[in-house]
Amino acid sequence: MAQPDRNSQKENKPRGTEPSFNWRGVILIAIAFALIGLAVLFRGGAYANFEDVPYNRFLELLDNKQIVVDKNYPLQLVYQEGQPTQTLRGAYIKQAIGPNGAQQVPFRTTVALNYATNLQEKLAAAGIQPAIRTDSNLMAQTLVGFLPIALFLLVLYFLFRQQIRMAGKGALNFGKSKARMLARDKNKITFKDVAGVEEAKDEVQELVEFLRDPKKFQKLGGRIPKGVLLVGPPGTGKTLLARAIAGEADVPFFSISGSDFVEMFVGVGASRVRDMFEQGKKSAPCIIFIDEIDAVGRHRGHGVGGGHDEREQTLNALLVEMDGFDTQEGVIIIAATNRPDVLDPALLRPGRFDRQITVNLPDVKGREEILRVHSKKVKLAEGVDLQVVARGTPGYSGAELANVINEAALLAARRGLKGITLHELEEARDKVRWGKERRSMALSEKEKTNTAYHEAGHALLLELLPHTEPLHKVTIIPRGPSLGSTMWLPEEDKYTNRKNELIAGLAVGMGGRVAEEIVFGDVTNGARGDIKQATAVARRMVCEWGMSEKMGMVEYGEHEDYVFLGRDISRARDYSEATAEQIDGEVRKLIDNAYQTAMQVLTTHRDHLEAIAKALLEYETLDGVQIKEILQHGRLINPPPGAPPPGQKLPPEKPPKQVVIAPDVGPPLPGALGGAPA
Repeated sequence: MAQPDRNSQKENKPRGTEPSFNWRGVILIAIAFALIGLAVLFRGGAYANFEDVPYNRFLELLDNKQIVVDKNYPLQLVYQEGQPTQTLRGAYIKQAIGPNGAQQVPFRTTVALNYATNLQEKLAAAGIQPAIRTDSNLMAQTLVGFLPIALFLLVLYFLFRQQIRMAGKGALNFGKSKARMLARDKNKITFKDVAGVEEAKDEVQELVEFLRDPKKFQKLGGRIPKGVLLVGPPGTGKTLLARAIAGEADVPFFSISGSDFVEMFVGVGASRVRDMFEQGKKSAPCIIFIDEIDAVGRHRGHGVGGGHDEREQTLNALLVEMDGFDTQEGVIIIAATNRPDVLDPALLRPGRFDRQITVNLPDVKGREEILRVHSKKVKLAEGVDLQVVARGTPGYSGAELANVINEAALLAARRGLKGITLHELEEARDKVRWGKERRSMALSEKEKTNTAYHEAGHALLLELLPHTEPLHKVTIIPRGPSLGSTMWLPEEDKYTNRKNELIAGLAVGMGGRVAEEIVFGDVTNGARGDIKQATAVARRMVCEWGMSEKMGMVEYGEHEDYVFLGRDISRARDYSEATAEQIDGEVRKLIDNAYQTAMQVLTTHRDHLEAIAKALLEYETLDGVQIKEILQHGRLINPPPGAPPPGQKLPPEKPPKQVVIAPDVGPPLPGALGGAPA
């Protein structure tokens, strides 16, 4: 059964808010200081600041008639019960040289009862009648004297009571779990807000139905899954999916990050794991969501340097709690990570994480649904087709698509438009992936001409070579780290690349360097990114994808998408030096063949290369249709509207370039928008 909502509200009180200034405490401190001051000022009346005078000196003052007898300083003889002494208080006249003259000085003298037997007679002879007073309650006097100090300490206690209480709580609560319960009334996210991951939604929907009606599944002998691991690239919506589960399931939902377990104190992580499951047991059935579980679930024994690792102790506690001797029924763990390769195998076995759900990058239909979800919060202009935008954003994650919508809204607002048009969406798409156009960057004519021919070489090969993707746009406007870019757009989402397509991509990557060599007879360092990407693809063709006839269908070396230092540092190469030389030779052969192909094509079509470069120098940005016009008619018939005039200056330093000659140097993404920046 679900807990009452008041528990959720109690658990979700705002924490960490800055306290307001404590005016009450300041006033109390001021009152306490005032009371102490008054007590010190009036304690003892006129005799607050008295002078201790010996009894012999008092007798001299009495003989010299210097003892004052008036209403301001009456002579008092104070008897104390049970004491062999008595105190005589009064004032005497002190002679002084100067404008002030004689002064009255309060004094106090102690008289022993067995010594001053004739004191009364001497006082009577001097015509002084002392006032007799008895101090009978020393305890009361002591309490009255210390009352202001006690009041001051009491005020300090009330002032700092909250701080003292919080300090004690913090000192004793290091081992308490930091899991926060998500209030049902505040969580507005449901499965309707999650788009593009339909298969993952179906699997977690089954989990929600199990929590709502366990008997439906248990009557056939099925048991509730112990753990669900959400795996996928960053930005694909793993955390959003977990929040949607919380919005759909009518059960308590605890949220915690993997980094919250590990603190500076040894043993805190394991204690927090146990406390977290204890909270879950009290609220069962419930869901505990651990975000970025790789922070605490890293593979044991792969730490560099050895020694005891606090994370390993925390992981051991997590393993035992998920499926140990004392198993907690009804507590479901949902975890999310984008590094499943570093997780400990014991954490991934059935009985702990029974189900692994892969949250992939969305396809074209999923991207359109994601764009529709995010576009509900903005105002689109009439006639904007989000399907066109979805087709032009292959390889984009859900977070990137949300950023595209937001950037388009900012662009439209900056231009004073009433709605977001397709032009703003396309510009925002390029800005999210490659960076903002740097039109203020001054380029000299020499640099601009070199960039134009470099990009013209890429664009011409894309149009002329078979097995290449359609050209989308070519520009010599600096964007991000590049001075120019050539972009292509697949006609549909692609999950694999054929060998002919990869070889054509290598030739396209060589087009910029070849064009510089043909036109100027010299080359620049602008092809650095081209060379890097082409070499990476060629090496994977030989070592991983079996696309070399000489090397055969053999994988050379173990290849992982991510580097894990603790695992890879001790991994030895599993092929000989002779094989390594052959691999290098095959990689070099693929690159050289691509270079020769690019040289042959661009030399044959030198006139088209010149026409594209001149059009780029004049209009700066051309799309694929305009490049086709140049190839068909030798010139540009329909120039781009509102193209800015050329005439920009040399940048202070040419940045390194990045080239994308395939959807990705790893396993090909589904038709990622490629580009060859110059």
